[in-house]
Amino acid sequence: MKLLEELTQAWGVSGREKNVRAIIRREIRDYVDECYTDAMGNLIAYKKGTDSENNKKIMYTAHMDEIGFQVTHIEGDGRIKVYSVGWTWTSAIYNDKVIFQNGVIGVVGCDGPVEEAQNKAQALYIDIGCTSKEETMKYVQPGDYCGFIGKYYELQNDRISAKSLDDRVACYVLIEAIKKNQGQYPNDIYYVFTVQEEVGCRGSVVAAERIKPDIGVSVDVTPDHYYPCDLKGCNEVGKGVGVTFGNPSAMLDEYLVDEMVKTCEENEIDYQRDVMDRGGTDASSMNQAYYGTRVAGISIVDRYPHSQSSVISKHDVECAIELVDKYSAREFIFEEEW
Repeated sequence: MKLLEELTQAWGVSGREKNVRAIIRREIRDYVDECYTDAMGNLIAYKKGTDSENNKKIMYTAHMDEIGFQVTHIEGDGRIKVYSVGWTWTSAIYNDKVIFQNGVIGVVGCDGPVEEAQNKAQALYIDIGCTSKEETMKYVQPGDYCGFIGKYYELQNDRISAKSLDDRVACYVLIEAIKKNQGQYPNDIYYVFTVQEEVGCRGSVVAAERIKPDIGVSVDVTPDHYYPCDLKGCNEVGKGVGVTFGNPSAMLDEYLVDEMVKTCEENEIDYQRDVMDRGGTDASSMNQAYYGTRVAGISIVDRYPHSQSSVISKHDVECAIELVDKYSAREFIFEEEW
């Protein structure tokens, strides 16, 4: 999975996703009928369906952005103060390294015990080795962004560890699904690689307003609850693709969820019922766009999310690709059309 490795290692904090977008465009441009970038920075790829009368417009999303920090000011002794871009755990990044967009590396410290920071990024600082404000500002300025460093590793039992698997693994899933779509599906498929999901699902609402899909499907990660953590649920790495049943940010359409389960069972795709008790996905914005959109979700279970060392399963990724492929080919008949 060299492409997945490349995607995870690309720098792309929310609002600065261009490096990720360039990789994806390179991979998909020869496989789609249209490929363009909107004003927000979303990359939209379109594959025309074969049924001109009964087809549906299906919009899949996978967000390109990752969590990180933005510089608020620089102290007199050269320390860089930041706030969080997206949800971060101060303890996850404490005493570890970050990288700025220009390649400068820094180490994260804390003003006092990290336990007392109470997850406030404003208590953190970044040390790039400089000892004065003037020296630091030769390399880093207020407003600059930095992101996590987390190399890609192959673990035992076909597990993968890397930073930014949220949501680069879903970008990988959509890329591979695009390559499988040779124009044989009845439905018009829009594969949308969105921006700024980590700061409020902002890119997806703009794309949905433009596309006006009949069906919106968010492809994202979901937490692993099998190992001890601060969340409650039943998701487990290695048990198959997640079919989203519960999501605090959006009520998933019952018919679409049922059809997704049928797709898995008819095609012998390993799946698990994904219930996420905290957080949200691009499904929330698609759901409320235009005059409203029916939404569903596909998820890849991710252990230690929002860290530099997330863990996923190759098997789950393969199941997700297969589900996107087979779901795209399905005939959908809504109740008002019966």
